[in-house]
Amino acid sequence: MASSLTCAGVVWAFLSFLCAAASCVGFFMPYWLLGSQLEKSVSFGTFRRCSYPVRDESRQMTVMVEQCGRYASFQAIPSAEWRICTVVTGLGCGLLLLVALTALMGCCVSELISRTVGRVAGGIQFLGGKWMCGEGMGLSR
Repeated sequence: MASSLTCAGVVWAFLSFLCAAASCVGFFMPYWLLGSQLEKSVSFGTFRRCSYPVRDESRQMTVMVEQCGRYASFQAIPSAEWRICTVVTGLGCGLLLLVALTALMGCCVSELISRTVGRVAGGIQFLGGKWMCGEGMGLSR
């Protein structure tokens, strides 16, 4: 099994994969914000939520649904900022995962990654990381 990466490149590939996997798990988990509402523990992320209030028309009151789920549609995400965050974070995760998987393939295939490709991949990772932090869209403070 030939490799087109140096020892530093192999370490970069595995660390890139671990970071991309952690970013994707964080993106899909609904634990970005934790709190309580109607004396129940609630949490939500960009497109998932756990323990959320709904209006029960038969009893004419608000009740808590104690389960996790995603929003029914993109427009059901509570605000435009959260929708932008969902898109930007998803794109960042996609870029990071693409580069990480390409780097891992470089561990197994000779002449897959050249010095130029490595530099471009590093730039893409930087861009993906900036998007993950919200700086790519001017969302950071």
